[in-house]
Amino acid sequence: MISGVWKAVSMVRALFAMALFGMAMGAHAQGVSALKGHDSNAPVDFSADRIELQDRADRAILSGNVDVRQGDMTLTSDRMTIAYTSAGHTQVNRMDASGDVVLKSRTETARAQFAIYDLQKRLITMIGGVVLTRPGQGDTHGGRLIFNLNTGMATMDGGVVAGGANGRVTGRFTPPARTGN
Repeated sequence: MISGVWKAVSMVRALFAMALFGMAMGAHAQGVSALKGHDSNAPVDFSADRIELQDRADRAILSGNVDVRQGDMTLTSDRMTIAYTSAGHTQVNRMDASGDVVLKSRTETARAQFAIYDLQKRLITMIGGVVLTRPGQGDTHGGRLIFNLNTGMATMDGGVVAGGANGRVTGRFTPPARTGN
């Protein structure tokens, strides 16, 4: 009888641990981002090794050690195309980054092959080998990550992998140390 009780307790503990794991993964795969409340109207400062202005196409191409800052957010990459409108005054609409893309906020860092920052919709979409890191909370890996700056929601999915199959979101977290076990 006592053996059966211990098996039941062990089963409940295992189910509880799996539930915690699922909640942690859910929090990473779809959770509130540190970019919630980011001021996308703040000035955008940039630097790069080279800039090419294509005024007739309303775009600028930055290359080499591209560093873009807006408020508490930093976006770095090898190359970036900035689309703007120049009717009356210059207004940046979209930034497309490629090559070793890193997006940093106060509490999280995301890495990918590509990123699109749509300033009008207030969405940042990162694709290609995405890794989201929150220090002390673990890493989450996926194919696509979308930061919605309006809601503060971050959503990651597996994206589409070779052959048209859907990829998966994976991650790792470390539970807090327990005492008395």
